[in-house]
Amino acid sequence: MADATTEQEPLLTPTVDDDGAPFWEHAARGELRIQACTACGELRFPPRPCCPHCQSFDSEWRRMSGRGRIWSYVFPHPPLLPAYAAQPGYNAIVVELADAPRIRLVGNLVTSPDAPLNSIAPERLRIGAKVQVAFTTLDDGRTVPRWILERP
Repeated sequence: MADATTEQEPLLTPTVDDDGAPFWEHAARGELRIQACTACGELRFPPRPCCPHCQSFDSEWRRMSGRGRIWSYVFPHPPLLPAYAAQPGYNAIVVELADAPRIRLVGNLVTSPDAPLNSIAPERLRIGAKVQVAFTTLDDGRTVPRWILERP
């Protein structure tokens, strides 16, 4: 049995599947890209093999500006998993992309890309606040998008 003081449970990391792998590959290069149907032009997220609008299997990955607004947010109480207990007051936000208002991504609002998840004061979050994507590399080597306020 592992000693709880020497081994800490990791934070959640994304599960990468074949359809979503390009999203994470672009994130590792610091790019926010969203899957688009090349037949009808509709953007789709989460990524999937077939367009829900025209049923085409042809797609590409379009670069987004990385700008958006907070569409919703929550402060989990108590933290949902033990690894998050060390960061009380952390947030989870839903961001509506400025380039694609029907596309919403989930993440965390932080003061800088590598800041702790609880680095921003809860009273600074508000629906409609403008945000910009910022990428950080986790301990396992995966790069994930986080969000920072456009006007700190």
